[in-house]
Amino acid sequence: MITALLLFWPALAALLVLLIKGQGAKKVAFVAALVEFALSLFALSEFNTHSGATQLALSFPWVASAGINFSVGMDGISLLMVLLTTFLIPLIVLSSFKHEYKNPNVFYALILFMQTGLIGVFVAMDAFLFYFFWEVALIPVYFIAAVWGGADRIRVTFKFFVYTIFGSLFMLAAFVYLYLQTPGTHSSDVNAFYQLALSSDSQSWIFWFLFVAFAIKMPVFPFHTWQPDTYTESPAQATMLLSGIMLKMGIYGVLRWLLPVVPYGVSQWDELVLILAIIGIVYASIIAIRQRDLKRLIAYSSIAHVGLIAAGIFTLNEQGLQGGVIQMLSHGINVVGLFFIIDIIFSRTQTREITSLGGITQNTPALSIYFMILLLGSVALPLTNGFVGEFLLLSGVFQYNGWFGAVAGLTIILGAVYMLRMFQGVMFGTKSELTENFTDLTLNEKAVLIPLVVMVFWIGLFPNTFLSISEPAVNNLLSIINR
Repeated sequence: MITALLLFWPALAALLVLLIKGQGAKKVAFVAALVEFALSLFALSEFNTHSGATQLALSFPWVASAGINFSVGMDGISLLMVLLTTFLIPLIVLSSFKHEYKNPNVFYALILFMQTGLIGVFVAMDAFLFYFFWEVALIPVYFIAAVWGGADRIRVTFKFFVYTIFGSLFMLAAFVYLYLQTPGTHSSDVNAFYQLALSSDSQSWIFWFLFVAFAIKMPVFPFHTWQPDTYTESPAQATMLLSGIMLKMGIYGVLRWLLPVVPYGVSQWDELVLILAIIGIVYASIIAIRQRDLKRLIAYSSIAHVGLIAAGIFTLNEQGLQGGVIQMLSHGINVVGLFFIIDIIFSRTQTREITSLGGITQNTPALSIYFMILLLGSVALPLTNGFVGEFLLLSGVFQYNGWFGAVAGLTIILGAVYMLRMFQGVMFGTKSELTENFTDLTLNEKAVLIPLVVMVFWIGLFPNTFLSISEPAVNNLLSIINR
């Protein structure tokens, strides 16, 4: 029952928000998002963290004649993704309070509709239900970016839509084939897919169909070209949704639907995927160093971080998989905080150009501290959240191949270069005309950043709080892959 509430409450709240005119819509959306977070905490309290099985499940016939069920449930990996989603969305809504968007009821209703899609992706235990929510999550963010985005928003969002739909069609084709291979009365249940005995050739092409769909969403090199422009042109809240939560759909899809369904296909192509991921780490990091636009810099840094997550996951060892899961949490927290700080800077100066800024720290002790903490989490300083994930991911990659681990480890050095240079250019040095009267954080802005900073240290100091939730599910996943 709690899983159904988590799934449908944001959609119901979105319908309510649509009826509210004026800026009151944002307050109702914020309260609705807080209720959803409370529901996720209740789900956590009901969850047996010592079991890797699917829990809090609900299933009933959806298309009964075709063996398709409305089947939802959570294991430890799903639960952490649900918690991340419900934790970040209230903060994303709160971060928008200083803006007065046109048609605010539609804007906030779209965010809540998107939340239903995101939760649905993380709890779906049926392939076609997963595909349905995959598409549901895409549509709201497309309209948010297309309607409230920057000057080049139409071209950019069209490119984003084409990329993601292209990948979705590959995924649907693979799911239809897998569904038709299930014996007797066909089933699209995830466990029925796990039990299929497919030939190596079949697994090989299915691997690529699914991988392309998920790689576009993450995105992984060379499927990343939609991402920097989309992040730059989208309004801040859409960028936070895309980077903080939506890209996790692709990583989660790999864990739930790719690795355990076509393990022989994975064994044929895992080395190539690691090479692509590691190329993406180095390539995106070098491009980030050359960026002068703050949003584009963080966009490329996100590609580098996701490349490391992808590399760790495809090592198929416990350290790599656990590192991938915990780094999804850490990356979501850090990137949402960094994009919010960029939005704060832009709202006060009307520029994101690093060379036009400087000297901000002289008037902003609070902003300087929060900015630095999130930045250090992003560059994996020990005792911060980023360190835990990157340590486990690099350990997993080193176990797979020492040379791969050495090259992937460049992410720490290169990340420190572009992040610290960004901080130096924006916060230190001489004030410019644009930063002369820069004011420190408001109470609303602190209310967004403080929970994020708390999580930076919570994950960094007490990682087992989260690793213990995902560990049984990761071990269960490994047992399915290695069966």
